[in-house]
Amino acid sequence: MIKPTLKAVYLLFALSSGLIVGGYADRPAFNDKVAPQTLDDFREIQQALQSNLARARAATVCLQMGGGSGSAVIISKDGLVLTAAHVTGKVDEEIKVIMEDGRELKGVSLGLNSETDSAMLQIVDEGPFPYVEFDEDDTTKLGDWVFSLGHSGGFDKERGVNVRVGRLVRQADSTIQSDCMLIGGDSGGPLFNMAGELIGIHSRVGASREESMHVPIREFQSHWEELKKGSFIGEGGFAKKSVPGSGFLGVITEEAEEGGLRITEIWEESVADEAGLKVGDRILEIAGEAATEEVMTIKVAGLGVGDQLKLKWMSGGETKEETLKLGERP
Repeated sequence: MIKPTLKAVYLLFALSSGLIVGGYADRPAFNDKVAPQTLDDFREIQQALQSNLARARAATVCLQMGGGSGSAVIISKDGLVLTAAHVTGKVDEEIKVIMEDGRELKGVSLGLNSETDSAMLQIVDEGPFPYVEFDEDDTTKLGDWVFSLGHSGGFDKERGVNVRVGRLVRQADSTIQSDCMLIGGDSGGPLFNMAGELIGIHSRVGASREESMHVPIREFQSHWEELKKGSFIGEGGFAKKSVPGSGFLGVITEEAEEGGLRITEIWEESVADEAGLKVGDRILEIAGEAATEEVMTIKVAGLGVGDQLKLKWMSGGETKEETLKLGERP
């Protein structure tokens, strides 16, 4: 049995509802009205949303890195994810991916474009995963009805993914704007047309929360291979390349007789201090390698502010493991 595509399903809905306009079988009539004229117009918008919402929500994820969070959307069954560059911030960084049902998965950031605020991420855990299709032909027009999803304010399983409905109010080469209200935590989340196709990724808020800016899918398409292979594109303001050697962990160590590195001093309010490391703790591994003074020097010297360093250490008889983001050198 051949599985119907989202467009085919929507075509059947359009045929049965009389929504074919101007020769476009998958373009609903309500998109071409200045405003809804009747109760039936509102019902058609509602039905279009309800037909596509469950699939879109299932593919919308929360990203957690350090103390912050953002949103993203899965676009393939093997876990390729689109988000904003200011959310991932770095290339090749480990990021926690939280599904709508609360499952926590491991993700690794791929490439990003610091000029347009676009980024990719790959879920490392085994799929398949729920995913959405995107508007490959860029058919959405100014004034079309759209809906946005996001984990506003961070992940909340009881609340679930927030949905907001609006219209596309402005289009530019590298930005589209809707009047769907966005708040903190929505960044990197998806914007859909009413056929349930992904058309953009949330970037930032304008002068008010109703002036929401999104990266159009065409911007991802124009740099697709570079993003997939992990390139850092441009020198824009949405992400900054780290300066090797500028990162700071905040510990002084010495070789321990039983192996590893014994912590002899910790800077107050440093990354190590905030992570709970203490004088006397023994670092066992640094970035997956057995901890030695040489390994510590080499690893930290190659990292900048905001770069991640995975540590395993022994504290009070308990083994701990955490990925830390290096801070600024005092």
